[in-house]
Amino acid sequence: MWAPGEEPNFHIAVVQDITERRKLQDTLRDNELHLRSILHRLPVGVCLVQHDGRMTFRNERFLQICGYTEQDVPNVDAWWSQAYPDAEQRERTRRNWVAERERARAGDGTIAAGEYLIRCRDGQRRVVEISGVLLGEDHLVTMVDLSQRKAAEEEIKYLAFYDPLTQLPNRRLLLDRLQQALAASARRQRCGALLMLDLDNFKTLNETRGHDKGDSLLRQVAQRLRDCMHEDHTVARHGGDEFVVVLEDLGDNPEEAAARAEETGQRILAALREPYLLEGEDYHTTVSMGATIFQGLSESVDELLKRADLAMYQAKAAGRNSLQFYDPRVQAVVRARAALELDLRAGLAQGQFELFYQPQMENGRITGCEALLRWRHPREGFISPASFVPLAEDTGLILPLGEWVLHAACQQLANWAQQPALAHLSLAVNVSPRQFHQAGFVPQVLAALAGTGAEARRLKLELTEGLLLEDVEDTIEKMVQLKGYGVGFSLDDFGTGYSSLAYLKRLPLDQLKIDQSFVRDVLTDPNDAAIARTIVALGTSLGLRVIAEGVETEAQRDFLARNHCHAWQGFLLSPPVPVAEFEALVQRHNHA
Repeated sequence: MWAPGEEPNFHIAVVQDITERRKLQDTLRDNELHLRSILHRLPVGVCLVQHDGRMTFRNERFLQICGYTEQDVPNVDAWWSQAYPDAEQRERTRRNWVAERERARAGDGTIAAGEYLIRCRDGQRRVVEISGVLLGEDHLVTMVDLSQRKAAEEEIKYLAFYDPLTQLPNRRLLLDRLQQALAASARRQRCGALLMLDLDNFKTLNETRGHDKGDSLLRQVAQRLRDCMHEDHTVARHGGDEFVVVLEDLGDNPEEAAARAEETGQRILAALREPYLLEGEDYHTTVSMGATIFQGLSESVDELLKRADLAMYQAKAAGRNSLQFYDPRVQAVVRARAALELDLRAGLAQGQFELFYQPQMENGRITGCEALLRWRHPREGFISPASFVPLAEDTGLILPLGEWVLHAACQQLANWAQQPALAHLSLAVNVSPRQFHQAGFVPQVLAALAGTGAEARRLKLELTEGLLLEDVEDTIEKMVQLKGYGVGFSLDDFGTGYSSLAYLKRLPLDQLKIDQSFVRDVLTDPNDAAIARTIVALGTSLGLRVIAEGVETEAQRDFLARNHCHAWQGFLLSPPVPVAEFEALVQRHNHA
């Protein structure tokens, strides 16, 4: 027994099983390490700020974004000093952050995200998004780098409003600035001007020397335009090889504005005439420029662009390398042309076209005729081919129109073949250059013949000298193909173009036609008489028949007969007439 005051002769040992506690401690430690590992590798910057301002944790992404280690910025005071070297900006930004933190304390503990422009350890400035969450007296800060997104947004914005090749404003930004210029003009009661520039023969440069040379030229033109203009004026690339200059504040009245716009335009023309360097070689080009004056909001942006565009085409028509101002008369012509084009399309769809026929005489008999297109307009009556054929050429409508003419002519030949008194007639059809040089012209002619049952030897295609010059080898190849089926060819308006005897003899022609301009004055102008005789002699030497057009008097016919030209057409016998009148004329004349 142990008594008080005596030395104990024994001890008590307590044994407790702490396995579970150690496991819990290990688990907690592992979880903490795992959590720290996760936080370290988060794609978002994370920093833990203690209540006393110490920054006790920062992950890898935080260091990647701003670069500030614990040694650089151990606490928030050091952070604000480094991130915002400017004291005034630092104080203002820090107040905003503290205010957001207080709002979070009064709310759900979340510090709202905001954009901040910070200076990083490497001296660069970056836009970051900083937010956070309160953890008792501490708070956790998150940071996202917005630099790439901001750069991408800026690039998208730039591409939306600027031309990537020339770095000039594009059409979208031009329209906006032009609208602003009109509004400013209205407020100040001052005039401005719009200049439209188009490089002359730019397409040729692209086709002959490559698009890289064309791009180089466009960049140099853009730079010269920038150098010419004051920063208050807008220089834009309208598209392709077209540029637009918007001049503001040119004066109180249109006359003064026009004078100043003329001065600026001539300065631009002079600058753009200087040689350009394309891969070490000088290249010369010129510009056609159109100008229009504006004052206030009386005209729309689209209207001004149309006017400048019209004026620019006036400059091209005047010989290029010049400046022309908008003329309202030109716009009236263009509007009329646009209306005519709509009517032309409707006319094709509604079958308003028909063929008239002018008889061709040879040795006193009507042997054939020329088919001439007529348009019976529902409001205007008959419209001259001189008014609508050039428009059809420009718009491409000559292709469906020409195909219709070919088919109608072949159908008429097939109809005449069923009538003994008319079966001998040949029919001449004019073919436009654009129609002839399309890839499917030969099959088109053969399809018209096959589809109607017309005899190929009764069809004669009239070609102009200009058509022959466009592509001699293509012309010869197509003529030879059609000639093989029996189709005949006549060279129309011979003597008015630039036919070369070197290839004229290679063409499988059947006939030369003396132009009416020579026939008209054959009795009064020795030169015309000599030309007519020469054409007859040339045709005879080449084994070709010769026919004269525009014969209006007996004296003209007698002159031609004396010079061995016995084939002719003209008002002396008949103008072009509808098919019924022509058939009646043949019946009367050939059976008289």
